[in-house]
Amino acid sequence: MNTANTPIMCAIAALSAILSLSACDAQPEGEPVVRAELGDPVPATPDLSAEEGASDEELAAAASTGPCTATEFEGVALTHCIADPAQHSISAALAPTSGSNFGTIEGWAAGRNESDIAFVMNAGMYGDDLKAVGYFVQDSDRLVELNRGDGSGNFYLKPNGVFFGSNGRWRILDSEAFLRTIGDRPQFGTQSGPMLVLNGELHPEIQDNGPSKALRNGVGIDASGKAHFVISDAPLSFGQLARFFRDEVKVPNALFLDGNISSLWDPATGRMDSRRVGPLLVVKVK
Repeated sequence: MNTANTPIMCAIAALSAILSLSACDAQPEGEPVVRAELGDPVPATPDLSAEEGASDEELAAAASTGPCTATEFEGVALTHCIADPAQHSISAALAPTSGSNFGTIEGWAAGRNESDIAFVMNAGMYGDDLKAVGYFVQDSDRLVELNRGDGSGNFYLKPNGVFFGSNGRWRILDSEAFLRTIGDRPQFGTQSGPMLVLNGELHPEIQDNGPSKALRNGVGIDASGKAHFVISDAPLSFGQLARFFRDEVKVPNALFLDGNISSLWDPATGRMDSRRVGPLLVVKVK
């Protein structure tokens, strides 16, 4: 063993242990990861205001570069990324299960052409093997069938739903409606839960501002067909995230993607979150 690398290896092991404890509890094979509802005290984006000489104009320009912009809702900082079918394509992917950066967006991004990427966001619950526990389609290949089971945790808070699409037409349906109405396999799809907004109404089990606060992310489709990806940069409640989609983004349907480990890669700003993830949604520039 190269003893010069021992401190680095120890630091990596310690960081992995911390991420594991903050993101999830150990679960049986194939069961959804149960998120610790604690949030992340470390800001997920660089604090540009701390940089010497950074003007208000520079900060505003940095916040508005590319498809992702910084915003605030009910006192909580959010990042709002928009995928336009006229400019972008969406595909599903899985974070790598091996390597030095396994289970991270950074591990998936290694060796890829950054100029092709608009942004990448984590996209659904996963098991110990980092694979999706719900319906998951990658490159028109169905890797996991629709999960209609019952259980505990966010995924099983019915109705849950599926975000899917083909040829630039993206949709969100609750899982039962998806089963009844969708016969052709989409090019991509991911199942998660709960639905945040369903037919313009908040999920009936979501409190206005419940006690559970965590980093969270979700996706909604507006009337023009654009996909709105939202990730919180500070802990917030389910109710706050759902209201942002309904009242600010004004989407009829929105789906919760994950919590506490919510992560984003935004090449335009250099943001690369390093939390442990599984399924991914990749938005590319056409």
